Amino acid sequence: MKHYRKNAGIVLFNKDKKVLLCERKGNYHDAWQFPQGGIDEGESIAQAAARELFEETSVSSAQLVYTIPDAFIYDFPAEIVKRNSLRGRTDAGNEQYWSLFYFTGEDSEINLNTAEPEFKSWRWADITEADQHVVDFKKSTYVAIIKIFKDMIDKY
Repeated sequence: MKHYRKNAGIVLFNKDKKVLLCERKGNYHDAWQFPQGGIDEGESIAQAAARELFEETSVSSAQLVYTIPDAFIYDFPAEIVKRNSLRGRTDAGNEQYWSLFYFTGEDSEINLNTAEPEFKSWRWADITEADQHVVDFKKSTYVAIIKIFKDMIDKY
């Protein structure tokens, strides 16, 4: 049986109804995504999402709007499974829970130069663009969450 890491994904949108997209550092060229990260033992999905958002972008001025109750599961490609196994991780992929947050701060709060930087740049974009530059193995998840969150953002 495959093991999936519990993971929180975050869609942060601003007053202009644009979402935060971040460009990954590392092996993938032009790979843009939403912030995301592991859910720690004893942590709720919303707590993990807020913590990961802060750890990856320095953003703390965010208000939770909605969390999708069901998980989205995707498998990692073989090269990521291999790389993770060298670090002692045996995850086949992510069991991902998505939360929508409204950004109440100023753009100057966004800082990717964190303790363990994962991204090299960021931008605000229409949510319908979010699946255009995400890595292929995450694309179907992004298509699904765009459908769920787009109307919520438009009506906010």
